[in-house]
Amino acid sequence: MFEKTRMVSAADALKGRAEKMPVPAVHHVLKGAPLEGPFPSNTRTALFGLGCFWGAEKKFWQVPGVYTTAVGYAAGHTPNPTYREVCTGLTGHNEVVLVVFDPAKVSYDDLLKTFWESHNPTQGMRQGNDVGTQYRSGIYYYDEEQRAAAERTRDEYQRALTKAGYGAVTTEILPAPEFYYAEDYHQQYLSKNPDGYCGLGGTGVACQTGIAVSATTSSSKH
Repeated sequence: MFEKTRMVSAADALKGRAEKMPVPAVHHVLKGAPLEGPFPSNTRTALFGLGCFWGAEKKFWQVPGVYTTAVGYAAGHTPNPTYREVCTGLTGHNEVVLVVFDPAKVSYDDLLKTFWESHNPTQGMRQGNDVGTQYRSGIYYYDEEQRAAAERTRDEYQRALTKAGYGAVTTEILPAPEFYYAEDYHQQYLSKNPDGYCGLGGTGVACQTGIAVSATTSSSKH
């Protein structure tokens, strides 16, 4: 039996398929917002993995300034994987949430604050009772500004976590890979199924980055 906490190699990964997953036309919560681009020119894109993508997506669609969100798979080997395939650990993919946001209303640092505080980034290939490479912590950056912010906030949060008795942050920080949309029933799952289970949970340790940036922005407006 394949050990689901070990990353599969490209040679051993499932082969996948050329056909893409059908994607709902509009967001179930952010009414009128599309799940697929092209997105408005004033928006930017972020990509995060922080455990069960049902709960992760809900965390981000609740952030003011977020235009749309979608769940899917990234950072693996198998093209256009299915959920069942990802759950075997044989695709190498992470469960991720695509976040499209208006930087005039919410900063990337604010999104990073939500990311860090919404899960435990020290657990390696798991989040709580959810075990496997698909539940690893990851930030996938689209430009050098995002990379620098991800690394800076990781180091800041590591110091806070260490003081609180936690171990080393295991979050992978990589250039954004291809994003494969998950099946339609996964999109905005916890809105469609309010009683649905998701094991996502944070450490209770505050990340000061978003607070500091928000305060600075607020001060500059007065």
